Amino acid sequence: MGKIGFIGGGNMAEALIQGILNAELYEAEDIYVSDISSERLVYLGREYSVNVSSENAEVASTADIVVIAVKPQVINEALESIADEFKSGDKVAVSIAAGIPVKSIKKVLGDVPVVRVMPNTPALIGEGASALFADEKARQHLEQITPIFSAVGKDVVLDDESLIDAVTAISGSGPAYFFLMMESLIHTAVEMGLSADIAEELVLHTASGAAGLALESTKDNINVTELRRRVASPGGTTEAALEVFKNAGFKGIVRNGAIAAYRRSHELSAS
Repeated sequence: MGKIGFIGGGNMAEALIQGILNAELYEAEDIYVSDISSERLVYLGREYSVNVSSENAEVASTADIVVIAVKPQVINEALESIADEFKSGDKVAVSIAAGIPVKSIKKVLGDVPVVRVMPNTPALIGEGASALFADEKARQHLEQITPIFSAVGKDVVLDDESLIDAVTAISGSGPAYFFLMMESLIHTAVEMGLSADIAEELVLHTASGAAGLALESTKDNINVTELRRRVASPGGTTEAALEVFKNAGFKGIVRNGAIAAYRRSHELSAS
């Protein structure tokens, strides 16, 4: 599959490197990484035997696929440092910088193939959910790009870039919503008398088990609504809790939170 380069060697870049190595999409010798931190480069080189460099341009000049994995605040500087390497016209830019639209990337790199991706943090353990949008020039390259993200979880392809804002609100920010629910349950369990260790263990395994059951049940066309009904026996403990959630407007709270994230994502993309 040629060579792949990462501009930025943070946690998400590391997750992708680990994923593509495990999936044997690339050999370590065909992976290049640049970062401003020399310590980070030493670590990545030692841990994964990939090629490392402090120069973004050096990585971009070698790679066919260039993954831009820097924070949105510094993406313009990163793009400017590699713009000359894209003049050859034979490279694809893949951006995982949140809130940065394709047009902003093209403004610096020129009219090159660009794939914009919204991954999420569970990619760090190979359980991510990533949505990809390819501009017209990049669509022919999706066959090369999608395996990179399926190597760290589930990937979907969007045909409308504006939908990235919805993805950001649901799966991009989504892990934090579930973490908040888990955090609240742990605190409540401690209030009820359980030790912090036991409370955490029970809550985390319950969350993991519920998600696993929901995924497995889709094979039998059983959705989460039906699963919830199966747990909640009439007049039982679960129904008592769910009734409180309902009266507190739980669904509306979740909806309003996700919409707030959606609107903020749209604001950042438009700025």
